[in-house]
Amino acid sequence: MERRRAIAIGMGAGVLWAVAVLTVGAIWVRLPVFALMPTIMTAFLAPGLVMAAMVGRLAQRRFFDDAIIDGGPLTGAAEIDRRVLVNTTEQLVLAICIWPAAAVMLGEYGPGVIVTLGVAFALARVAFWAGYHLAPPLRAFGFAASFYPTVLVALWALWEVAT
Repeated sequence: MERRRAIAIGMGAGVLWAVAVLTVGAIWVRLPVFALMPTIMTAFLAPGLVMAAMVGRLAQRRFFDDAIIDGGPLTGAAEIDRRVLVNTTEQLVLAICIWPAAAVMLGEYGPGVIVTLGVAFALARVAFWAGYHLAPPLRAFGFAASFYPTVLVALWALWEVAT
């Protein structure tokens, strides 16, 4: 039961993070709408750099471990890194599908929100990575903090279009 409680706390903190990220992006990060395409591309730079670090770390683990250097099954910390990379890939694909459209649909708020989403995503993925290595339930915050902002910005964008 303690694991579920820790996970629930992490998920709740992730929801609060998501609301804070969208609020900061909408209110305090003001960028020109005319530069939307470069802004969208720039928003994915920080997540891409974190993902590159994950790929590099996994490659380093393979290089220095005789049991996995030739493509053997991963175990221990290398397996955790693989899981983190897979989940990050899944979430980044989701973000690529949602953020650009949301940036357009949110009008004047779009550029600031999408850049803030990118930075927040990178930070949340590092938290997920570290949390997973420390204790699996601690990964809940990092997961939620990168997943829920994408879901909330999608709902916000749909709301803007519907109203």
